[in-house]
Amino acid sequence: MRDIALTAFILVGLVFALKRPWLGVVLWTWVSLMTPHRMTFGFAYNLPYAQIIAGVFVLSLFVARGNYALPWRSPTILLILFVLWMGLTTAFAMFPGESFDQFWKIIKIQIFTLAAMAVIRTKEEISAYVAVNAASIGFFGIKGGLFTLVSGGGSRVWGAGGFIEGNNEVGLAMIMVIPLIYYFFLQAKRAWQRWALLGAMLLTGVSVLGTHSRGALLGLACMGVLLWWRGPKKLHSALAIAVVAGVAISFMPASFTERMATIKTYGDDTSAVSRIYAWQTAINVANDRPLGAGYAMYVQSVTDRYGEGQEFEGLLDAKVLQARAAHSIYFQVLGEHGWVGLALFLLIFLVTWRLATRLRKRAAGRDDLKWVVQLAGMCQVALVGYAAGGAFLSLAYFDLPYNIMVIVVVLDRWVAAQAAPAPRPPGMQPAA
Repeated sequence: MRDIALTAFILVGLVFALKRPWLGVVLWTWVSLMTPHRMTFGFAYNLPYAQIIAGVFVLSLFVARGNYALPWRSPTILLILFVLWMGLTTAFAMFPGESFDQFWKIIKIQIFTLAAMAVIRTKEEISAYVAVNAASIGFFGIKGGLFTLVSGGGSRVWGAGGFIEGNNEVGLAMIMVIPLIYYFFLQAKRAWQRWALLGAMLLTGVSVLGTHSRGALLGLACMGVLLWWRGPKKLHSALAIAVVAGVAISFMPASFTERMATIKTYGDDTSAVSRIYAWQTAINVANDRPLGAGYAMYVQSVTDRYGEGQEFEGLLDAKVLQARAAHSIYFQVLGEHGWVGLALFLLIFLVTWRLATRLRKRAAGRDDLKWVVQLAGMCQVALVGYAAGGAFLSLAYFDLPYNIMVIVVVLDRWVAAQAAPAPRPPGMQPAA
C-alpha cells in the first residue's frame, strides 16, 4: 500500500511539475533528503524516483519556456569553482575509478543546487522550498522524538538512508532544520499552527538527544547561543533554555550522559583519538598532494603512508591506527581536495553568511520584508549548527547546507527584484 501511495503521489506531482520547473526541484529535494522510497517494502524501494524526477524537470524547462538564469552571486560562483575543482581532483585522485563514482553522486546534487537557484523566484516558491527542506528532515525529528520519549532515551535514533543513515548524521541534519521550523513558527497566524510547530521543534530537539550524537549536541548548543545573543530579554531566554535543556537531559539514561562526558575526556575515548589521527592523516595528505587524494582515500594503504602512527601507538589500541573516514567536514574536504578545495568550501558558506547579513540589513525596518529578515537570520543559525556539528562528521557534500545557500541566494534575488523599477510599457515615454 505504501508503494502504491508513494508512486501515485509522485506521478501526480510530476504532472503539475511539467509546467512548473520549480515544483520539480521541490519534488527532487524531498526525495533526496527524506528518501521516502526507503520506507516502503515492495517495488517502490528500488525505483529510481530521483532520476525520473530529474528527467521530467529537464523536459519542463522546454515546456515552460521560462527565462531561467542563474543569479550570479558570490556563493553561486564559488560553488561552480568548487565543483570544477572537485572534478580536477577526481581526475588526479589516488584511486580515480572509485573516486569518480562518488564524484558523480555529488555532481547530481550540485546540478540541482544550481537548478534550484535558477528556477525558484517568487515568495511562494521560496516558501515551498524552505518547507520541503524543513519537513523532509523534520519528519525524522518528530518520529525520533516520539521514539525517544517512548523508549526513555535508551535506544538511539537513526536515519532512513543516504547521507543521513547514521545517528550522528541524522542528528546534524535535524539541528539544521530546527531554525527553519522556527521561521514558520514566526510566520504562523493561528494559535494551532504555532502550537504544532512548537511541538515539532521540541520533538526534534528531543530526537537530537536521542541520537546520542556529541557533534549534533555541540551544534545545537552553538545555535542556542546565537539565538540567545540576537534575541531580546537575554536573562529570561537564558533561564528558559537552561530549564528546557536540564529537563531534557535529566530524562536521558546514564548511557547518554556517559557518552557526552567523553567530550571533556577525549583522551580516554578510542573514537575521539581515532578522529584526531584521521585529521592528522588528512593534513599530511594535503601537504604532500596539492590536489588531495580523492574521495576513495579511506583505505589502509593511504593511512599507513600518511598517518602519524608512531605518535598514537600504545595510546589506546590498534583500532586508532585503522583507516577510517575523516569525521569532519573540514578535514574531509582537506584530505580529498587539498588546501585549495578547503578554501573554496569555506568561502562558499562564509560569503553565504555575509549575503544573509546584507539581506537582513537591507530589509530591516520594513514590515513587508520582515519575513526576509527572519528567514535570512534562521539560515545563518542553521549554518552555525552545520559549522559546529560538522566539525566532527563527514557530511561535506550533504544536500541540506547547500540548500540553505540556495535559500539565501534566491532571497537576495527576490529582494533585488522588489527594489528594481517596474518595466515601462512599450511606447511610454518618461515625463519631461
